[in-house]
Amino acid sequence: PSLCSLLQMELEALRSIYEGDVCFRELSPVSFQYRIGESGDPKAFLIEVSWPETYPQTAPVISMDAFFNNTISSAIKQSILDKLMVEVEANLGTAMTYTLFEYAKDNKEVFMENQPVNTVTSVSNSIAIGTPDAPASKKKEKKEQLSKTQKRKLADKTDNKGELPRGWNWVDVIK
Repeated sequence: PSLCSLLQMELEALRSIYEGDVCFRELSPVSFQYRIGESGDPKAFLIEVSWPETYPQTAPVISMDAFFNNTISSAIKQSILDKLMVEVEANLGTAMTYTLFEYAKDNKEVFMENQPVNTVTSVSNSIAIGTPDAPASKKKEKKEQLSKTQKRKLADKTDNKGELPRGWNWVDVIK
């Protein structure tokens, strides 16, 4: 079989295997992305595999430059790429995109074991420290002080219990 038909067969195989898989994305007929891990997982990462013209006789281009990976340290990205390249060497001459994605899935924990996961917690801590409760309560008190005219307008709109009349915020539906 010609090189072109081999690529076509691999492309069709990938499409059928990953059909409906939200982690898989076909960027072009020779370029694919796969997210390893759930979208909320701090250890999730994205692998991009592109086929050069001479693939599968030569190695595919594997990249982790996607914005999704911007929290992963470059050392970890490089170690993942190095491990994937070992897998590539072992599979040269064969359709290997599926193999690479599955290898990455199977070894996700090993790949990411040195990736710190404290990015999310540090953000929430800084939010808690940055907003003490005292100023917030002062702001609320100021908002409730209305001028006499504002109070009169509000009183005109509301009934004797201080509630707005039924339907005050309804929208007219025009046919």
